[in-house]
Amino acid sequence: MKLYTDRAPNPFRVTIFLHEKGLEIPTERLDIMAGETRNSEFASLNSLHELPVLQLDDGTCLTESLAICRYLEALHPKPSLMGQAPLEVAQTEMWNRRMELHIFEPTGDFGRHVIPYFADKIEQMPDYADSLTRRLDRKWTWLNDELSDGRSYVCNDQFSVADISGMAALFVQSFLDLSIPDSLTHVKRWEAAVTSRDSWRAFFGV
Repeated sequence: MKLYTDRAPNPFRVTIFLHEKGLEIPTERLDIMAGETRNSEFASLNSLHELPVLQLDDGTCLTESLAICRYLEALHPKPSLMGQAPLEVAQTEMWNRRMELHIFEPTGDFGRHVIPYFADKIEQMPDYADSLTRRLDRKWTWLNDELSDGRSYVCNDQFSVADISGMAALFVQSFLDLSIPDSLTHVKRWEAAVTSRDSWRAFFGV
């Protein structure tokens, strides 16, 4: 197996997942910003020119961070990061989708509309970026209400891939110098819990 990756939000999710599993696999880092995924050689691994890519020993390539995580979870089920019993699996999937759709994706969209690198790749719309900041304010408040029961992790108070998707949003926020308001005390508790984990500290070298 070989993982193609970079310091970017979706590769970040796989990197954190691997660390939480205690897994080490050969890794090649490509520089997205320098265009190292935009050539024909990389297109043979992923026609969408995106990272991460997990290439198996037989040459099969898996793309999309959650698909890679699900494959690794099947090979190495413990510690479980995607649920074990049927209800737990469904609840983890539910919370992962919530964190993806309502926290991670709007954070990433905001980045795409304000980071100069994307200026010649998409039509950046400042008004849309402004609307995303207001949307994120509402979504962080929603999450704060959800966590008001005192739990530190979003699904059944057990660290899971759903938290990793939220951590990816925090990763983007750190790049953009954004922060969660101190008034959202329950989200701040969750933020403290996930950023104190060894996987986060190892990624950022702290």
